[in-house]
Formats: sequence, C-alpha cells, structure tokens
Amino acid sequence: MKKIFFFCFFIIFFSYFHDSYAQGRAFLRDRIKEWGECKNVAMTSAGGVALYQKNGYADLNVPSAMAKRLKELNEAGELIDDVQLTENGKWLILWGNNGINWFGLPSDLEAVLKKLNAKNAVINSVTFNDKNEWIVITSDEIEYSSEENHERIAKGMEEYGALWAAHLTEDGLVLCYENGYQYFGNVPDALRKRLAETKLDVFRIKFLSTGAYFFADHDGNYAYFF
Repeated sequence: MKKIFFFCFFIIFFSYFHDSYAQGRAFLRDRIKEWGECKNVAMTSAGGVALYQKNGYADLNVPSAMAKRLKELNEAGELIDDVQLTENGKWLILWGNNGINWFGLPSDLEAVLKKLNAKNAVINSVTFNDKNEWIVITSDEIEYSSEENHERIAKGMEEYGALWAAHLTEDGLVLCYENGYQYFGNVPDALRKRLAETKLDVFRIKFLSTGAYFFADHDGNYAYFF
C-alpha cells in the first residue's frame, strides 16, 4: 500500500512540475514570438521575465516586489537593462545608467553593488545563484565570491580577452569573453553547440540546467531554446 501511495504521489508531483516548467517556458517563447524581438530574459522552472526595446517586458510567476518594480520602471520610461531571478526568489534589476534594485542577495554581493553604484560604475553583468555564489562585471573591474572563479576568469581572459558576461546556475557556469567561452559544471550540450556555431558577439546569456537558454548581442540580435 505504501509503495502504491508513493508511486501515485511521485506521478502527481512529476506531472505538476513538468506542467509548471512547460508553462513558464511556453510563456517566454510566446512573448518573444509575439514581439519579434527580445534583448534579455530571466528564467526559472515556473516562469520568468522577458525584456524588449527600451523598457517593454512581460513576466510570469515572479516575486510581487519584482513585478511591482518592473511596472514602475516601465511607467516611468526608464531603461530596463537586465533582470536576474533564482528559483528561491532572489532577484535583481539593472536599469538606467547605474540603477539597481534587488532582494535576497548575500551581504557581500550587496556591499559590492552599493560600492559600484556610489561611484557611478556602469554594471554590465550580475549573476548569482541560491548557493550565494556571484560574479559582477563592469567595464573596468570584475568582482567575484570565490577564489576559484577568480582563477577561472583570470585564465579565461589570458586566452579569450575581455570578459563580457557570465551566468551561474546552482551547478553550472558559462563565462562569455570577447573571443570565446568557458564552461563549468552542468551546462546544456545544446547551448555549447549553439554558442560554437553562432556569429553573435554574445553580451547577454541565460540558461537553465534543464536545457533552456537565451543569448543576445549588444544590438539585440538573439538566439534561444525554450
């Protein structure tokens, strides 16, 4: 009886999770098809945010405070440049020249962001996960939470030039340089293959370990799989 109950519970849970993921993936895909363009996304298994033009966006199953801030920025006509969102609800929005809003970030990352904001540094990329790992990239400096990533980035810059973007999941990392990429941990094979083939100078990159990905260049040309 217990085995039957456990099996039924597993089937129900798996079906719910799969449907939730499919819904979130379909939402992002459909918005991009509707717009015919997209400059950036943030993805979770259940939803996320997609950005287009100066401050257009669509969101599904994101924290209410994040949704509220996106709406405020849109209505104020502010540039919405980048969005980050984790499965546990940590989030960040980069907007304007150096505007930043966030929730749930580790204290050391918050301190770095406040320092950069105070000196009007333009942040190109922020990535973090629910393990409190993070990387921040500006045009002049790179900050990171671990010596391991420091060593990876230093080696990558020697081989590929300037670091333009990075994306962390719970178990994977992609580093995008001026002339190449580095992959660590669980990075989908389809993304590796697509990056090897693309002619885009990738400046934005997001992915899920389950296979979905998005990347774009400075001009908003993009590729994705949801």
